[in-house]
Amino acid sequence: MRTSGRAAAPAAVGPAVVLAVLLAVASAAISAYWTAGGSGLLDTVGGAVESLARERTAGALVLGAAVVVAKLVAALLALALLVRPGPAVRLLALLAGSLLTLWGGANVLLGGAVLTGVLDLGPVADERALRWHVLVWDAWFLVWGLALLVAVQRTRRRAALSGAAPSSPAPRAPARPAPHAAPDRRPPGR
Repeated sequence: MRTSGRAAAPAAVGPAVVLAVLLAVASAAISAYWTAGGSGLLDTVGGAVESLARERTAGALVLGAAVVVAKLVAALLALALLVRPGPAVRLLALLAGSLLTLWGGANVLLGGAVLTGVLDLGPVADERALRWHVLVWDAWFLVWGLALLVAVQRTRRRAALSGAAPSSPAPRAPARPAPHAAPDRRPPGR
């Protein structure tokens, strides 16, 4: 049984969107847990984020809540890619995917370079937290961003297959062939 490009395209977008949504919601849940006072795995984050979460000040709670909301909005943005997204949704998803990919990728590379000794920045304050960042937290952002970028790319392909690509000009009517003129029956040279 053959399927048209229109029927196959949403299925191609689906896995990337599902992955992006799952990563966003799980990340939001972890941030909500820490914002609500949970401390499990908080020591794997280290630095200023760990300090803020442990402080429990009003500012820290507001920041934590804002992070949770931003991650949930990112999940909704990914879901919006499944329902004929307009150019604004694709642009926002492209920006979010790019930022997540750059942030996660840069931190994985830099942290990995420090852990392997390729980059020597002096003594590492919290090697355990750095390992968790390289292998889990920042890798999470990297995969999440890549999933969003793949979903955006596949929605572009889906729009092109359905003929609804917003960036392409409106389709033109096929050119009509010129009517055939009667052959010129004059002798050459006149």
